[in-house]
Amino acid sequence: MTHEDKGHFRQKHSPDRKLNEQVAAAVKSKVKDGAMACAVAFEIAESLGVPPEEVGFALDSLEVNIVKCQLGLFGYAPVKRIVKPAERVPPDLEKAIRGALVKDRLPCASSWALAEKRRLRKMEVSAACETLGIKIGPCQLGTF
Repeated sequence: MTHEDKGHFRQKHSPDRKLNEQVAAAVKSKVKDGAMACAVAFEIAESLGVPPEEVGFALDSLEVNIVKCQLGLFGYAPVKRIVKPAERVPPDLEKAIRGALVKDRLPCASSWALAEKRRLRKMEVSAACETLGIKIGPCQLGTF
């Protein structure tokens, strides 16, 4: 998606893909000022028993901005991203991150799993990635 496409999220998807109306209704009930926090999107996915990507598709279809990425990567005003590089990355965490890379990126889901397994905050893993120069993606909601 290019900068010019911003606000036209539906165009990322096939026109043949159908919107799950139950998910759409849940999204509509939680939207505030045309946006939804990442954490709220995950709450909807969990409560409905659907993959986060399904909620992300509904958000895109309804042209709802996803804000406040739980990894601190986007959606924070006015600075957009709030994650800062870690002062130091323990060697075992670096090894775990590098071992989970897919096409030189750490999938969002893997960053969450590493955080849970190591009892870290999600943003601690993204901060380590910042220090190591590792990009995170794809997003579980399909944002990036």
